[in-house]
Amino acid sequence: MKGLDTVAPLTLALGATAAWAGAIAPRASTLPAITVKGNAFFAGNDRFYIRGVDYQPGGSSDPVDPLADADSCTRDITEFTKLGINTLRVYTIDNSKNHDACMKALASAGIYLALDVNTPKYSIRQDKPAQSYNHVYLQNIFATIDMFHNYTNLLMFFSGNEVINSVPTSEAAPFVKAVTRDMKQYIGNRQYRKIPVGYSAADIDDNRVETAEYMNCGTDDQRVDFFAFNDYSWCDPSTYTTSTWSQKVAAFSNYSQPIFLSEYGCTTTARKFEEVGTLYGNQMTPVYSGGLVYEYTVEGDAKQQKFGLVDIQNGKAVEQPDFSTLQSAFKNTPLPTGDGGYKPSGDASVCPPASKSWLVGNDSLPAMPPQASQYFKNGAGKGAGLSGSGSQDSGAESTGTATAGSGQPTTTGTANAGGSGGSSTTSKAAANAVRVPEFSAAP
Repeated sequence: MKGLDTVAPLTLALGATAAWAGAIAPRASTLPAITVKGNAFFAGNDRFYIRGVDYQPGGSSDPVDPLADADSCTRDITEFTKLGINTLRVYTIDNSKNHDACMKALASAGIYLALDVNTPKYSIRQDKPAQSYNHVYLQNIFATIDMFHNYTNLLMFFSGNEVINSVPTSEAAPFVKAVTRDMKQYIGNRQYRKIPVGYSAADIDDNRVETAEYMNCGTDDQRVDFFAFNDYSWCDPSTYTTSTWSQKVAAFSNYSQPIFLSEYGCTTTARKFEEVGTLYGNQMTPVYSGGLVYEYTVEGDAKQQKFGLVDIQNGKAVEQPDFSTLQSAFKNTPLPTGDGGYKPSGDASVCPPASKSWLVGNDSLPAMPPQASQYFKNGAGKGAGLSGSGSQDSGAESTGTATAGSGQPTTTGTANAGGSGGSSTTSKAAANAVRVPEFSAAP
């Protein structure tokens, strides 16, 4: 719902945030790193279930970095601890600032970070995916990887959020998938630990399954390490069946990567959070690995303001009615023990064919823009932060179609996600087989 990756460039009034000075190089945190085994997450030999909230004080209209403000971070960790969560999702950070204090405090509280690498001005545009997939954009998201990779309580990176939120916008899928590939290769070439990289999909029925299949098809270097989607369909009173959750579990029952809800909570009626018991129950744990409640702070218009667990008033977190409701739901629903019936292995998905709801007709991906190859060997350098001029209309684009498997990390640290030798195909060829939509607006 935050949708930071889906819009045209914004003119942002970015005020100065309370941040501490110091070196940008991050220090390691203390929680064990989370790994992927089959279709589940693990902390060592114990299965890990995501139990958390979406955290972006200020919302998407006024993005600030909540992890670069020591005071607000300390204030909110007190509330996180009362909720009993183990994960935060943050949609926007400033990759020119230091995050040691907050990340260390989160680790001490037993909390992991699920981090979106995009910002409003450095992201893939739905309407111009080829133009916005360029080396300036990649440099900035690689700089974010450099900044956070050393924190062991960094759980994962999101390569995109709700970029595909209608039938026409499925045309952007090859570029989002290319970003996933490039991030995975960058992490490997820089010899960082294997940090999971995946995608957060919109809550739409038109092509949710196709998006999941597409992100998990092809060679290993192209596939997501997890798939998440936003789901607001459970509105109390409801059940596993009437909410349609049972249908979604059935649809993903053979999915070979971890799945979780990147945003959940009803958006039309009062929230009782009765879905928490089902989400962590034995009907869902063979397929799902938990979820993140939308959202921590009261934000936005009158409708969106219903969602906040706390309201920030004069620098203080004032708990809203949903806070105690969620707190009770979590308290009454212990995290599952054992492996939850997960599948230790599985195959890649079959790439979905083009259809009325899915406009991508082949599995070709754009080659990484050649100017970005220097970062694989030398590092990305300094990030642009939230005051940068943006990447969506600048930078060198892809000049070819990638060879399948070319995104595997190399032992030399050089980039390998280029096109096949001598290819003169433009990046738009990655979507050459798309069907032209019969309408131009989202259904």
